[in-house]
Amino acid sequence: MGQRNTQEDFESQFNDVISRLESKQFFQSEWDIGFAVVFLVFIGLIVLLVLLVLIRCCCCCCCDEKVKKKNTQSTRVVDLSHTWWKLEQHP
Repeated sequence: MGQRNTQEDFESQFNDVISRLESKQFFQSEWDIGFAVVFLVFIGLIVLLVLLVLIRCCCCCCCDEKVKKKNTQSTRVVDLSHTWWKLEQHP
């Protein structure tokens, strides 16, 4: 009996989808439209983030090696002679 109900539910849902496609009325209320917009914006953001990660991985790998070489060659000197908390030297 459970399998029969599941099959009837599936058939009714399938027929509902087919009737919506035939009538070209995909959304029955404004809530359906709102949920669809939110869902599509979410999917768009996910796709955008994946593209940014791919661009970062593919295009910046060769640039990272050049930056690492520059950072290892240059040294920075910090001048602390003009600080107000400079320790007094005792004779």
